[in-house]
Amino acid sequence: MAHTFVKAERASLRSLGVDERWLQERIAEDPSILGLGDLAVLRREKKQITGGRIDFLLSDPEEDIRYEVEVMLGRLDESHIIRSIEYWDVERTKNPDAEHRAVIVAEDITNRFFNVIALLNRAIPLIAIQMAAVKFDDRFVMTFTKVLDVVELRASEDETQGEAKDRPYWDARAGKSSLASVDDLLSLLPQGSARRVAYNQGHIAVGTSSVNFLWAYPRKKEAHCFFNLRLNGDERSQWIDRLSDAGIFAGTRGDVMKMRVNQKEVKEHAQLLGELLAVCERLSRAV
Repeated sequence: MAHTFVKAERASLRSLGVDERWLQERIAEDPSILGLGDLAVLRREKKQITGGRIDFLLSDPEEDIRYEVEVMLGRLDESHIIRSIEYWDVERTKNPDAEHRAVIVAEDITNRFFNVIALLNRAIPLIAIQMAAVKFDDRFVMTFTKVLDVVELRASEDETQGEAKDRPYWDARAGKSSLASVDDLLSLLPQGSARRVAYNQGHIAVGTSSVNFLWAYPRKKEAHCFFNLRLNGDERSQWIDRLSDAGIFAGTRGDVMKMRVNQKEVKEHAQLLGELLAVCERLSRAV
C-alpha cells in the first residue's frame, strides 16, 4: 500500500506554542530521539559548582560514556557554547574514569558558530545536533540531525601511555575488584609465554618481546575493567561476535578491539578468554 503524500512546512518551536521545558520533557521521556543511542538520564538540570544548571547528564552504560547536554530553542549563541564546554569540563573533572562528551542541541546553528565549534571539536569532544519541527495540519514532528560529531584522532595505545609507574601506583589508584579482574585475565595467558607487564600512568600494557597486545584500564569505583586488544579485520569481527554471544561486552575502537569484563565473567568464560589472549599474543609476535 502506497503512503499518502502530505505537504508540510518547517516551523519554529515557539511558533507552535511550545517552550524549552516542553522540549526537555520529550527528551527526558525518550533520550534516544537525540540520535546518540539508547542513553539513560542520570540527572536533569543538575546544579554546577561553577553556577548554572546543566540541562541533561546522559549516560551510555555499555560504553561508559557520559554526555553533558545543553538544549536551546532558536539560534545557537556564544553563551550556550561556553556553558556546554564549561559543564563538560566540570563533569569530567569530577568523574575522570568515564569518557565525557559535550553536546549542543539547537534549532539554528549558523555557519559562523558551526565553524567555531568545528575548530573546538579538534580539542574537545563536542557534538552539535540541529533540531527541526515540521508542521502538517494541526500536528508536527521533530527531527534531530547530528551536524558535528566527535573527531576520532586517537593516537596508538603506546603513544598515550604517559609516565611509567609501578604496581603500588595502581594498587592505590584503582579499585581492588577492577584490578583483580586484570590479574585474573592475565592468569589465562598460555603457560610459559614470555610476556612483560608495563605499569604506566594511563594504563597497564601487556606485550611480548615484539609489541604490546593488550592494554588494561582499571576503574576506581566499578568492579569491571576495560581492555583494548590488538585485533583487527575479520578476526576482530569474529571475536566480537563470539564474545557478544557469551554475554561479554566487546566492540571496535579505532584499530583495536575493546572489551569489558569483571572477575565473575573471567571465571565463567576462562576457556574462551584464554583462547582470545593466545590469539592476540601469537599475532603480536608476527608484527
